[in-house]
Amino acid sequence: MTAKIAILGASGYTGAELVRIIASHPHMEVAALAADRKAGMEMRDVFPHLATLDLPRLVKIDQIDFSAIDMCFCALPHVTSQQVIPSLPEGLKVVDLSADFRLRDPGAYEKWYGQPHQAVELQKEAVYGLTEFYRDEIRNARFVAGTGCNAATGLFSLVPLFSKGLIAPEGVILDMKVGVSGAGRALKENLLHAELSEGWMPYAAGGKHRHLGEFDQEFSKAAGREIRVQFTPTLIPANRGILSAAYVQGDAAAIHAALSDTYQGEPFVHVLSFGQVPSTRSVRGSNMVQLGVAAERDQGRATVFAALDNLTKGSSGQAVQNANLMLGFDETEGLMMAPLFP
Repeated sequence: MTAKIAILGASGYTGAELVRIIASHPHMEVAALAADRKAGMEMRDVFPHLATLDLPRLVKIDQIDFSAIDMCFCALPHVTSQQVIPSLPEGLKVVDLSADFRLRDPGAYEKWYGQPHQAVELQKEAVYGLTEFYRDEIRNARFVAGTGCNAATGLFSLVPLFSKGLIAPEGVILDMKVGVSGAGRALKENLLHAELSEGWMPYAAGGKHRHLGEFDQEFSKAAGREIRVQFTPTLIPANRGILSAAYVQGDAAAIHAALSDTYQGEPFVHVLSFGQVPSTRSVRGSNMVQLGVAAERDQGRATVFAALDNLTKGSSGQAVQNANLMLGFDETEGLMMAPLFP
């Protein structure tokens, strides 16, 4: 079987990353590409690195014949997805890469995104797309909501520890260094080279980052009680990658053992030897996650490190991993590319 794939929002970074991955997938074919403002253009003119691929011309969404599509990836901006997805054919399998359907509680959505949700019934249907923890639900789902890239990085680090009660629920601090592609492709003054290069810049500090909604939801579910962590991301002058340091209270050796046990046999999540720390260079361009645990000088304190590529495992690679399950393919199909180094 070859699944016919449509990508909505193909002119953004995650759209281009989906094309790059699907181009080498043995059971998927890009059949339609939509990009509203660049409709009529060839993909090679939007992304020259994809020039050698035989791809359909970019069109508007309403020009796609969805009766010929098996799977739709929505790489659309926030709010746009909740307007577009309800209009798609009812039986079409969909993986959404936006933030629109990640939060199960409409009240939480309104709190973090500043407006009521416009597709509450569809929001109830969405399965949270952290594959390693929702594999069975995703396999049987029609509609999956991909996680935030920062959220995925923190969840891989801490969900097993909260679920096993290995860390104190209070006082958890998540510090993340984030590559600039995580901010999207839209022109923004603070993302200009002269504004960004040669410096690091915290953003959405003071408990304002919207991925805190995902942390609240998933950590609280894992712990069986309300969990509120402290989280600050820092934009760094790198194109790709997230490096997270989670400062926790707990026995470092037990934490390392629990993570090793949880992810044993997982094809994309690798726990390093105790005391070894990951690097974004070791996962760049891949669907891999690296985790590391270090004991701090004070007994009972540890740091849990995580590294992933925000465009791949943090977004488009994770979306393809979910789609593989939804379509009945092997979960790793098209995703075993080695990281790029140096």
